[in-house]
Amino acid sequence: MARLIRHTDTGPVELKPCEKSQWVYACGLSQGMPLCDGSHKKARQEDASKLHVYNADRTEVVEACDDK
Repeated sequence: MARLIRHTDTGPVELKPCEKSQWVYACGLSQGMPLCDGSHKKARQEDASKLHVYNADRTEVVEACDDK
């Protein structure tokens, strides 16, 4: 069953467990979940007034429609 999950963040979340920070994805696009791989850069280019639907592997937008 398919599931649509709304992500509003356009960048990672910083965790400081020890001396070195770890960055955990929050945009929903990372291929290396749960760690950030820089995929959020695509989300920063999206029109904030639209809902963006990505393909199954989260690499490209297949639909962008008004967010209601």
